[in-house]
Amino acid sequence: MKSLSRCFALCLPLLLAACATTGGSSAPPKLDADVQAVTTYHIGVDDQLQITVWHNPDLSVSVPVRPDGRITVPLIGDVVAGGRTPDQVSAEIKDKLQSYIRDPQVAVILIALRSNEYLSRVRVTGAVRSPISIPYRQGMTVLDAVLAAGGITEFAAPDRTELYRKGDGGSPISYSVHLEKILQKGDLANNYPVQPGDVITVPQRAF
Repeated sequence: MKSLSRCFALCLPLLLAACATTGGSSAPPKLDADVQAVTTYHIGVDDQLQITVWHNPDLSVSVPVRPDGRITVPLIGDVVAGGRTPDQVSAEIKDKLQSYIRDPQVAVILIALRSNEYLSRVRVTGAVRSPISIPYRQGMTVLDAVLAAGGITEFAAPDRTELYRKGDGGSPISYSVHLEKILQKGDLANNYPVQPGDVITVPQRAF
């Protein structure tokens, strides 16, 4: 009996470690608070672009992206802009201008992001004073969005807050946010940077 008890005592830590590794319940996903929030923006229909050609003001224009996804640039005509990044559009304009200008320096700047108005919003719902849909701004965090919604109500359960984000496959992924620690203790470990399209939900506490 003593040898059996000793064997069980030796095997128990190994069994517990195996269960922790392959167990049925997994910890909720966490976001890296230092992760970059936004990927490269792709130009859409109705966006407004500023095309600047250095030392050639006659070729520098402000143009909207037409419904066919193209823009018109002086001297070279139509260029595809829709679905591409500003750097890609700039590279094509530069390549085409080289037939007319020696070593052209071209900059393409987005001056109005009209196509992405709703896709680029961040929404805060649930037990906040003013549920809100706000335009995404670079550097925006969970705290910024909640404060823009007027903060939480007295009925909120802030430490059960969830951040919902569309995953690579299109399905939403939820991340736990300990909002009370952020608001009351200044603990910014869960003050994640938000991304366009994120939804932050603050639930009510159970009565």
